[in-house]
Amino acid sequence: MAEWLYEAGIGEARAALVADGAIVEARIERDGEGPRVGAVVSARLVEAGRRALVALDLPGAPVATLASAPSGVSTGAKLTVEITRMALRERGRDKPPRARLSDLAIGDGPDLRARIAATGLPVVEPAAIGPDRLEEVGWSELIEQVRAGHWPFAGGALWIDTTPAMTLIDIDGDGHGLALARAGGEAAVHAIRCCDIGGSIGIDFPTLAGRAERQEIDALIDEHLPQPFERTAINGFGLMQIIRRRERPSLVEQLRFDPVATDAALLLRQAERARGVGALHLTARPAVADHIAARAGWIAELSKRTGRPVEILRDAHLKGVGHAQ
Repeated sequence: MAEWLYEAGIGEARAALVADGAIVEARIERDGEGPRVGAVVSARLVEAGRRALVALDLPGAPVATLASAPSGVSTGAKLTVEITRMALRERGRDKPPRARLSDLAIGDGPDLRARIAATGLPVVEPAAIGPDRLEEVGWSELIEQVRAGHWPFAGGALWIDTTPAMTLIDIDGDGHGLALARAGGEAAVHAIRCCDIGGSIGIDFPTLAGRAERQEIDALIDEHLPQPFERTAINGFGLMQIIRRRERPSLVEQLRFDPVATDAALLLRQAERARGVGALHLTARPAVADHIAARAGWIAELSKRTGRPVEILRDAHLKGVGHAQ
């Protein structure tokens, strides 16, 4: 039976939907990502017109785009808005959250724990002491796959890249075109679902012999990719475009566009599971060390969870996550 594994990590909550010993969906939610979808927030209108902007009544007064400003309301007016899409990081630019006017009570949107519970599937929260169930199902391997953009499958591999316009998935491999398209299509669907990739998605399939083969792959996508989505048929050049709802950053965007936060979260996870006595040393490249050191609450929580004082060490020659011991 499928179940969610959930960890309330330091600086990052993470969850994996596991079925038959493999990760089907992977989700992370980080501190500082901004208001969640469904959050209802007080705001102030800072720019009217077609592209209305509001300043949210949150620390730092982040701005959000407003679907439609009420007529006759002037700049500076107080409003209540609901977040409909979180802030997004993209290559070369960031997108502010989207909001709409609301008359609901002020409150946070559902967090990751609440969203996975709402699926109706069992939620298991393994302890940091004992078997590392996330690692047993391949959490670290999945994270590295996403960061590299390289997803091997039997007979080939996917190359996944995210641009401001769309996420591109290239199916690469040897062998007969239809067999490769079938295997690559199933792998692409798995990656889309696993990473919660939304917005515009382009899949580049190998060349297929004719219309019947293209229709077979069209049907395969319809069978395996959960609704809702829209798609084009595969054209003569092997390209299919899929459109999915995009409410939050995908796992690809979270891991690739904030590598310092990614390595910091992995190092803190490692530190929670480190065994020993005395000071707990976290050694990392300066950017990662500084990222953790700037957040005293994280350090205090790590010390509380492990029962050890925490020291952060910088090593300019280190690459990657670093180590905790």
